Amino acid sequence: MGPAPGNPPLGQPDGGEQRVFALVRLRGRPVGTVVGRVRAGDDPASVLAEQAVAEILVPDAPERPPIGEAPRATVVVATRERPGPLARALDSLLAQDHPDFEIVVVDNAPATGATRELVASAYAGRGVRYVLEPVPGLAAAHNRGIAAARADVLAFTDDDVIADPHWLTALTRPFGADPRLACVTGLIVPARLTTPAQILLESHGGFAKGFTARRYDPADPPADDPLFPFTAGRFGSGANMAFRAGPLKAVGGFDPATGTGTPAKGGDDLYAFVRLLAEGHPLQYTPDAIVWHHHRERWEDLCAQAYGYGAGLTACLAALLVRRPGLLPPLLARLPRGLAHARSMTAPRATGAAGRTGVPGAHGTYTHPWPRHLSRLERRGLLYGPLGYVRARLAVRGTTRPWEGR
Repeated sequence: MGPAPGNPPLGQPDGGEQRVFALVRLRGRPVGTVVGRVRAGDDPASVLAEQAVAEILVPDAPERPPIGEAPRATVVVATRERPGPLARALDSLLAQDHPDFEIVVVDNAPATGATRELVASAYAGRGVRYVLEPVPGLAAAHNRGIAAARADVLAFTDDDVIADPHWLTALTRPFGADPRLACVTGLIVPARLTTPAQILLESHGGFAKGFTARRYDPADPPADDPLFPFTAGRFGSGANMAFRAGPLKAVGGFDPATGTGTPAKGGDDLYAFVRLLAEGHPLQYTPDAIVWHHHRERWEDLCAQAYGYGAGLTACLAALLVRRPGLLPPLLARLPRGLAHARSMTAPRATGAAGRTGVPGAHGTYTHPWPRHLSRLERRGLLYGPLGYVRARLAVRGTTRPWEGR
């Protein structure tokens, strides 16, 4: 479902008015989102600005911490048979205001030469390089990108995003300010909300992690997160993340038996976050680094995504225990709370006031409508994840890290 009965999807007219989703910025920084009703003849900007003033409470923020210079970066974009969306993403990446970066397109187990031809014909000589990764799976593709990168800071995004022009600068500057930092993640907001599936995903929190910068440091665990560091979904998502190359390589990069395109269904980004935190490296979330994500449009895709979320989470936990068995005692200590959290996260919810307005929910609240069918799929995915990881490990058995020996 999307909006409640009687409400059209966002952006579609309803008796001469439209509901419009907008990201609100204050002095260039994102502070929230609103959904406004714009009638025929209204100025959308004025309507949404008035609503933002009325709805969004911006607390007095402390002085921003010092930020460093944006270091040289490699942007890795893994893709498979999606030349149209890829071109849109690459155009936005080439418009970045970052002073020194390159782009590596990783063609993952392609069936055709469409991606290679696109890069060669439209992006040759423009700072975009093409590399091939024959082993299927997002983690394997990201590892190939690590091997091909020429910079010490590696940024990762997907082929279904549009990057804000300031995205890469905002995502990489924290590395210049803090030499201990190993990972930075950023804000993911929807590029379109026009179908019920897209609206439902965003109403359940989407990929956003809020509008407040946050630092996660194993030396100072967050008091409000008793499951730390195993609540990996709080830290960020794979469409908007960056790593310092040294620490990422030191933990073996991404586990190739995780990620979209493998039997594990997902979990590659979560694995990297938790693995680095477990080694004592801090992670920082910065909402100033924004990408606009094209959510899947069809109900069938949302169903597959719900199942994949559950499977990816437990596949990630399986990968962590296989790769770092010492994490078993702290994981077992947190298991009762973790099970309760999983039940809450996947619980079905009826349409209430949120459903009537269609206002997207804050990440981690899980108070917005979520159909019972999707809850069942998520829970089935949770049960399947470890088996999927075992199957994926057997499939990639014998593969090596592509940067070894370089």
